[in-house]
Amino acid sequence: MRGMTGPEIIGLFDKYVMPTYGRYPLVFVRGKGTRVWDADGKEYLDFGGGIAVNVLGHAALASALAKQADILVHCSNLYYTEPQGLLAKKLVELVGVEGKCFFCNSGGEANEALYKLARKFGHDAGKYEVLTFTNSFHGRTLAGISATGQEKVKKGFEPMVDGFRHVPFNDLDAVAAAIGPKTAAILIEPVQGESGITPAKPEFLRGLRKLCDERGLLLMYDEVQCGIGRTGEFCAWRAVAPDVVPDAMSWAKGLAGGFPIGAAWARKPYADLLGPGSHASTFGGTPLACAVALSVIEEIEKENLMANARGLGAHLMAKLRLVPGVTAVRGLGVMIGVDTAMENRPLVNKAAARGLLLVPAGTNTVRFLPPLNITMAEADEAVGRFAEALA
Repeated sequence: MRGMTGPEIIGLFDKYVMPTYGRYPLVFVRGKGTRVWDADGKEYLDFGGGIAVNVLGHAALASALAKQADILVHCSNLYYTEPQGLLAKKLVELVGVEGKCFFCNSGGEANEALYKLARKFGHDAGKYEVLTFTNSFHGRTLAGISATGQEKVKKGFEPMVDGFRHVPFNDLDAVAAAIGPKTAAILIEPVQGESGITPAKPEFLRGLRKLCDERGLLLMYDEVQCGIGRTGEFCAWRAVAPDVVPDAMSWAKGLAGGFPIGAAWARKPYADLLGPGSHASTFGGTPLACAVALSVIEEIEKENLMANARGLGAHLMAKLRLVPGVTAVRGLGVMIGVDTAMENRPLVNKAAARGLLLVPAGTNTVRFLPPLNITMAEADEAVGRFAEALA
């Protein structure tokens, strides 16, 4: 049977798929490592990584998927399974603080667990409010867009879910002034992703921890995009302020390297707040998803990929700063934002025409989010193609 052409595949989407994405006119049919190929056979260097998902690149999960699929795929959370228990243990060990995990399917769901944890924590005292930050992004659920500090995601979905207020990022005085009698928690991305790759200042995270301790609030980190080694540390907050331990945290995207999974972690004494019947996910933490996540973490550790992310991330940023037309470069590890005078969507199209996939953020920022296992040659190739696109 012949494969469909690119226009034929796009036609299927036009007719049968809801238009919820502003898709680029590219149709991909296969991938390997850092490369993908479109329906016409053209090769691309993928430095978008499925929006920070493909931490090991393409076609890296086949063995782990096949092995677990032949054993047990799903049996529901009415029962115990070994892969979920082992993954929870591994994640707690990587955090390095005693706690427990909840498993779901996406970053939006992982953040929902954090909102409910905060409400459960503050319920008896009449506290339910969560402070978040301008230019933040916390997902597309109703609570997620209410928590997100960007007005563009809220339009058409008003009224917002009550209990979220936005304060300026990296402004400790503004946070202190915003805390009120109904405030239960503060939620922050250690590195803001969707708005342009902006790390929190170390002293800002330290100040938030102090405020939370003094006023009896939870400090929660959204590491959906910045976690899982992308910054050169498994937990992004350790790359920003390693001494500022949160009370709870969310992960997703790269956790299983492209297979859907999300997770929330909470430290003691908050790890048991969400008891039986208070939160659930039918597909959360299936044996298949957890086995794949374990294999991804094993590969990251075995191949020392977080050190690779630190080293090649620094190399990438240094080279990008030399590209004519670049006005600013920010980031940690292989989570990099590049500012130019050009609007990002046309620039992403120009880069794709030269065989380089990037992801837009904000208005004039493009994101470099390659796998953690990129090589020096691939990093240099990406910079060369980007320079051509910008020229």
